[in-house]
Amino acid sequence: MFANFIYFIVVLLIYATYRPADEPNFAPVQTLLYFVALTLGYVALTWIQFRRIENRIEQHPVSQNGHTFNALLTRQIVTAIFLFAIDIYGLNLPFFSSQFKLFQVIPTLEAVLYLLVFMGYLALAWAIAHRLYCRIYHSGIKRSAYIISNLMFSVPVLLPWLFLSLVSDLVIALPFQLPRQILSTTQGEIAYFLLFLVFIAIIGPAIIQKFWGCKPLPAGLHRMQIEALCRRAGLQYNNILMWPIFEGRMITAGVMGLIRRFRYILVTRALLQRLNPFEIEAVIAHEIGHVKKRHLLFYLIFFVGYMLVSYAMSDLVIYATVYLNPFITWLYRMGIDQATVLPALFSAVFILAFLLYFRYVFGYFMRNFERQADIFVFDLLGTAAPLITTLEKIAITSGEPADKPNWHHFSIRERVDYLKRCAVDRLWITRHHAKVRRDILCYLACIILLGGLGYQLSSGETGRKIDSHFYEKFLLQEIEKTPGSADLYTMLGDLHYKRGSLEEARQAYEKALDLSEDHARALNNLAWLYATAGETALKHPVRALQLARKAASLEQAPHVFDTLAESYFANGLYADAIRAEQQALALAGTGTSYYKEQLRRFEAAASQ
Repeated sequence: MFANFIYFIVVLLIYATYRPADEPNFAPVQTLLYFVALTLGYVALTWIQFRRIENRIEQHPVSQNGHTFNALLTRQIVTAIFLFAIDIYGLNLPFFSSQFKLFQVIPTLEAVLYLLVFMGYLALAWAIAHRLYCRIYHSGIKRSAYIISNLMFSVPVLLPWLFLSLVSDLVIALPFQLPRQILSTTQGEIAYFLLFLVFIAIIGPAIIQKFWGCKPLPAGLHRMQIEALCRRAGLQYNNILMWPIFEGRMITAGVMGLIRRFRYILVTRALLQRLNPFEIEAVIAHEIGHVKKRHLLFYLIFFVGYMLVSYAMSDLVIYATVYLNPFITWLYRMGIDQATVLPALFSAVFILAFLLYFRYVFGYFMRNFERQADIFVFDLLGTAAPLITTLEKIAITSGEPADKPNWHHFSIRERVDYLKRCAVDRLWITRHHAKVRRDILCYLACIILLGGLGYQLSSGETGRKIDSHFYEKFLLQEIEKTPGSADLYTMLGDLHYKRGSLEEARQAYEKALDLSEDHARALNNLAWLYATAGETALKHPVRALQLARKAASLEQAPHVFDTLAESYFANGLYADAIRAEQQALALAGTGTSYYKEQLRRFEAAASQ
């Protein structure tokens, strides 16, 4: 489940960070041919890999065929992700699909289209893997049923994103201003995401169990035993369900749901058939431990934590592009489209951050939460012996080495050894609980600091200063590449003016006018500087009026006539200032309060 979550999030990041280029890399027919060729190449590669493993198994049967099969299937899924990235960034497929009106109105539908492309690659891999799967696990499942069961297991991962995106699209498409205004702000987006995340976390289990085809566990000894254990633990739940994951062949159980109404206990057929009653109790006690230790709530917090990490990191990534300018320039010279380079870099950085966060931060807590759930059997049953024998059975039947860890579990050998250590000395239980509490507090402190950093970078004074510094550096780099650009010098002048560096602003504006004497924005902004410089050496009313008149002759805009009015006022020509400000007010349409205040100021000066 967690592996599928990571795969699909990476695919969504690849798609979401792409920005269509002005022109595609290839003509439509060429693009289609390349797409078909890449897909056929993927099919051929996957077929060769699985047949090679099948032949190896025939010649050298080993006990760990399941491990070999799963490792190969994982490699082919990762290959499918790389292929999907080529489709998006190399073939520019979204450039062609974005021309459709429906996708422009509801962008989520276009994203669904490309998720279906990726799921198509997965379906091809599962179709080819089916024969080897049946051979290793002695299954008679049909190929179509095998593909569908894998797809249905993966689909719930996408449901929260799908609902979130569709609601956002509808809010933007419908003629209601307030919701659109809220979603247009960073704070509004964050609040919407958090509310939706909590909503999905609460009701999601009810939807997921339907997708998985779970059915209530029939009345009988097994159900009575699990119900009795839950009563003893004080655990409330909606239902106990049969979990048909991988045809129910895995010895496993699960629990999902933050509240009683939407909490489900899941058990597989293999768990009920291959474990004795004491072992079944031990596995269910492990799952109850997850609820009692509030691990499901912490998982929700960790997702929010990643959002804060991304929030803090987004500005840092933008700043880093300034220092990567030589590398980016080299990519441009290699013929890579400019509209593709930066989105691809952003995609790579955010995907890497996502993988590192979930692999090392989230994975670290998951492993320790699983250990907490393991040692909870001592609280509920008084002994871990049945859980130890269960873990040993899983090691034998899974085809995986007992000492093989993964990113979200300690290895079975490590789990068994720790349980035996706790059985000898219960202080190990106390120590682990204390360690988890300490680690959670440290994590929360770091996340709060990151949230504060993100706010400072995006909205605080620190962020404004850093933005100004990097923006100046970026402008100077661009000026170095394009020294004849009046626009760039005008932008540099605006930056200096906002900082209060009036002399640097004057020099930049004058340079812009040297390059283009009819640059309306440079004329207007320099006129404003000369007219409003106060009692300084930079105040030059006559020059301000000359510049403002020329700017007004080039651009009929309210802010330009406001500058003209200010220039008249600086020269003591109050009647002319009033007429110019009246023109600014007439052109303004909306947002007229500033121009009205200016007009009152000029009229007051004229009446004295």
